[in-house]
Amino acid sequence: MKKLMLILPILASFALMPFDKTLTKQERDFAVQYMTEGRDSLLMDVKGLTPDQLNWKADTSRWSVAQCVEHIALAEGMLMGVVQMNLAPAADPSKRDSLKYTDQQIMTFLLNRTQKFKAPEMLKPEGKLGTYQAALDSFVVRRNRNIEFVKTTQADFRNHYWVNPGFGWIDDYQALLFMVAHSKRHTKQLEEVLASPGFPK
Repeated sequence: MKKLMLILPILASFALMPFDKTLTKQERDFAVQYMTEGRDSLLMDVKGLTPDQLNWKADTSRWSVAQCVEHIALAEGMLMGVVQMNLAPAADPSKRDSLKYTDQQIMTFLLNRTQKFKAPEMLKPEGKLGTYQAALDSFVVRRNRNIEFVKTTQADFRNHYWVNPGFGWIDDYQALLFMVAHSKRHTKQLEEVLASPGFPK
């Protein structure tokens, strides 16, 4: 009886501790597939392009293919930094009610190219990564590293959060999907460049 009385407070203290949940298999598999497909689509689009094709612009207000690639690479580093920073505090299930958007709504919104946005200064493609090839290589290295992280992490993405400028509170899994959808958005942008009248053949 005395032993039981000693054990009960210990069990109660464990019950009150926050319990981090890892990604479900479905969430993990989807994220890895989404990241892999996004990487491969970009690489297929730019394969074999000449310097003239990479640097061609439809007009002075538009980005070239090379600039789209640099922007994607810069954002991959910055946004994954946000994702990992969000995981640092303790998990907080109480914020779940603050989320207004589903995973699908966030991805769909990002892929809608009819709505235009101005890139923040830090993500403007102005040769920050050196050459086009350096930017492409940087993206591939970062994306591959990020894929491996998602494959193995046991972090609780759903109970860590980010206040996103466009969506308000989103969970960290949604922040990860935001990053990938952002790269897919700008892959679509460079595909528009490839399909533009006057694009060098």
